[in-house]
Amino acid sequence: MRFRPCIDIHNGKVKQIVGDTISDLGKANGQPKENFVADKDAAYYANIYKADDLRGGHIINLNMKGTKEYKASMEEAIKALSTFPNGMQYGGGVDDKNAKDFIDAGASHVIVTSFVFNDGRVDYDALKRISNAVGREHLVLDLSCTRVDDKFVIVTDRWQKVSKEIITYNFLDRLAYYCDEFLIHAADVEGRQNGIDRDLVGFLARYKRVPITYAGGVSDYGDIELISYLSDNNMDFTVGSCLDLFGGNLSYERIVKRITTR
Repeated sequence: MRFRPCIDIHNGKVKQIVGDTISDLGKANGQPKENFVADKDAAYYANIYKADDLRGGHIINLNMKGTKEYKASMEEAIKALSTFPNGMQYGGGVDDKNAKDFIDAGASHVIVTSFVFNDGRVDYDALKRISNAVGREHLVLDLSCTRVDDKFVIVTDRWQKVSKEIITYNFLDRLAYYCDEFLIHAADVEGRQNGIDRDLVGFLARYKRVPITYAGGVSDYGDIELISYLSDNNMDFTVGSCLDLFGGNLSYERIVKRITTR
């Protein structure tokens, strides 16, 4: 079990937001709900993670590709990647044409969702292209999901679109052929600081073919222990809004110490 730190960037600033409030609709109330806006840049956080040798965390650009805001967030992301070369993963606007650029900029892996989806389904041709572009060992698939009835359905486009793909073990097996890891946010609880999705963690914990990092809703140390218990100490996790680095109550130092001394 490893603690995977994160750096979420929106409009050129390190932020923690409520994931399912992101909107590209241009409405007056279209800005996401913010839990935290940092006065430090992305490189500052990357340097902290580097000092503690916390590898495998993720940097996410939360802006829509092609906008000036995306470019501003990209500049911050590149600073962080160069601060901790080969130490963090990058996601946001990645496709088969630019994926190698992020690896060359210092990312250990690129993280992809929307590029490999077409009309709500996985586009296996696109998946093959990006896997070949960087190598399976450098690709992470973000399979963040929402609950629909009793099923976990993948959401794309920064959690704004509900796909037609349901997470099952057979589905994960098909995708695992092309990637090194899965990153799975529980979109329904992401950023809400009200606890993890226990059902999702329990379901994912039984999958062993490739590593899975769970993100979403960690609100206290008990949630971390619950992830450990449900996964037999084998599932990695992320803490966002509740971490003291981002204005929350959970001690970054305490989490690092507890995990590294297990």
